[in-house]
Amino acid sequence: MGQAQQIPLDLGHRSASGREDFLVAVSNQDAVSMLDHWPNWSAPVLIISGPPASGKTHIADVWRQKTGAKIIPAELLLSRSAEDLASTGEHLLIDGVDPWLGDADADTTLFHLYNMFKEQERSFLMTMRMTPTQVDFSLPDLASRMRAAPLAVIRAPGDDLLSAIMIKLFADRQLKITDDIVQYVMPRIERSFTAIRDIVALADEKALSQKRKVSVPLMREVLADLQG
Repeated sequence: MGQAQQIPLDLGHRSASGREDFLVAVSNQDAVSMLDHWPNWSAPVLIISGPPASGKTHIADVWRQKTGAKIIPAELLLSRSAEDLASTGEHLLIDGVDPWLGDADADTTLFHLYNMFKEQERSFLMTMRMTPTQVDFSLPDLASRMRAAPLAVIRAPGDDLLSAIMIKLFADRQLKITDDIVQYVMPRIERSFTAIRDIVALADEKALSQKRKVSVPLMREVLADLQG
């Protein structure tokens, strides 16, 4: 776990999310490196793509804190003009754009926003589960721009990163776990950020409701419940 030192996840409770709390590992180091190279991006937009609960939002939020970017709800691409969105801040963060890509109105707004920010040397960041090559854009010109834009893909996590994330998520809930718990859980779970998040949430719920410590017997019940 020495390689994992920095990546908070999307959680329903308060989570540490500053740059110093990130878990940098092979799976997300490209995204972190690209953020660190701002403003020297090759295009006005950086796209971060990755699976659910992989830390896309928090990686993007580190950039937002660094740049002062304004958060734009992705659904506003449908109803607001590029000029309106651009007027809200010097730089923009648009999180979770997948549902709206391919819609003619959203694509038109995004196309004009791209051109405007390129001309004005401004930046915006988008997060999505797909990659641009997987999107059926309604505008060929937008498709070519998005597919040529810098893309950081968060890949499937390794055991070191998953173990570090599990420890961190328990710590976010003021719960300290021992090595034997990590060693018990890791061989028995799906290799995904979502699985770790669900395991930690259910363990916390059980520990609170049953007034128990997080232990191997409790984790055995958690895994049985989730598999059931």
